[in-house]
Amino acid sequence: QLQLVESGGGLVQPGGSLRLTCTRSSSVFSVKRMGWYRQAQGKERDLVATITPRGGIISAESVKGRVTISMDNAKTTVTLQLNHLNPEYTGVYVCLQEIQNYKFATGCVELWGHGTPVAVPS
Repeated sequence: QLQLVESGGGLVQPGGSLRLTCTRSSSVFSVKRMGWYRQAQGKERDLVATITPRGGIISAESVKGRVTISMDNAKTTVTLQLNHLNPEYTGVYVCLQEIQNYKFATGCVELWGHGTPVAVPS
């Protein structure tokens, strides 16, 4: 069974940096995109950034200039780095990997991690 393992959350001081990784448990036929979303308490899950295997990146306006996202060559791990954090970045960061499991599968499947909490105190 495919699973995503996230790591790197925790307490980050204002102005500090955050590095999150998300690794898939096994290989798949192809990867469409990988990325991270953030869910603050009582709010909807919002995009932070995604990346495609060709390096196409989409990121939220609120993180432009302070975000780096990358995918490893094996296309199993996505890494997110956020710099110059403030309390607005507090929330649960959830990994997404959109994959095609088998060669003849119809369409892609979204795999979601359980989320890793990040707290930036005020």
